[in-house]
Amino acid sequence: MKAFITGGTGFVGANLVEGLAEQGIQARILRRESSSLKALDGLTYESAIGDILDPPEKLAELMAGCDWVFHVAAVADYWRQGEAWLYKVNVEGTKNMIAAAALARPARFIFTSSLAAMGLPRPGQLLDEFSTFNLKPRQFPYGHSKHLAEIELFRAVDAGLPGIIVNPTVILGPRDVNQISGSFIIEAAKGTLKFTTPGGANFVAVKDVVVGHIAAARQGQIGQRYILGGENRSFRDVAELACQLVGRPKPWLHLPRWLLPLVAGGVAAARLLLGNRIPLDANQVRLSGVNIYADTGKAQREMGLTPIPFVDTVQTAYDWYNSHGYLT
Repeated sequence: MKAFITGGTGFVGANLVEGLAEQGIQARILRRESSSLKALDGLTYESAIGDILDPPEKLAELMAGCDWVFHVAAVADYWRQGEAWLYKVNVEGTKNMIAAAALARPARFIFTSSLAAMGLPRPGQLLDEFSTFNLKPRQFPYGHSKHLAEIELFRAVDAGLPGIIVNPTVILGPRDVNQISGSFIIEAAKGTLKFTTPGGANFVAVKDVVVGHIAAARQGQIGQRYILGGENRSFRDVAELACQLVGRPKPWLHLPRWLLPLVAGGVAAARLLLGNRIPLDANQVRLSGVNIYADTGKAQREMGLTPIPFVDTVQTAYDWYNSHGYLT
């Protein structure tokens, strides 16, 4: 059996290559000539040189002979690369991959979306697979781009594509060479994690995300979404646990929710002056005050997923960062 993976040089994609290999499934990754292969260190795979923005006919040729297609590639850091590029890659790139799959006809097409595509939960409620994006696009461009990509996938399913959507939450673990969502662990280890915000999120081990992708390909229901998540945790709880694990003092400042709009305004002003040197935008600051929690029961019931405990997830991520020199 063979699987075609976009985004194979990234955090989730590289772990997926490893997880497939452990089950005897060969991976063929779509990558550019210039792509860094650092995340794939020690793994065996085929390379297909190309880009998800290539014509569907070329992409279909590259994925020919593959039983499964995992479309993982995406842009998340729009505050660095710009919203136009975000939508081009996440929406137009997904449309290209769908059109290519319609030509190549794999047995399963798994689209890696995000919990972000489901918007924000109502107060006191959890996001689930019935949740729909409920914000203005400018309030959460990344989530909106993933929402639009999901719409394209559902249209393709109606036209006969054997497509399934998986929606990972905040992912932690090994092979995170760009320190995407585990930066708080690195900050904690270096002693620079000094404050927290009043919101929260659902956190999941990358190993569980890989298991969820493969389970979706094996037994997921066509046209369905599956949240791949672990535990709902407040940012304060997460920060304090990380500091405890690495032997550092807990954050001393806990920002109140009322202060976040003022901080967001300051970030927006700073970005006007300094541009992408500011590693976040005002939207992220505002959203950091919301509890974006999720109900992960569907994937557990229908695909047998058993999430790794959060404490173990953080420890595993810390051990990988430490052994690969990210904490010095």
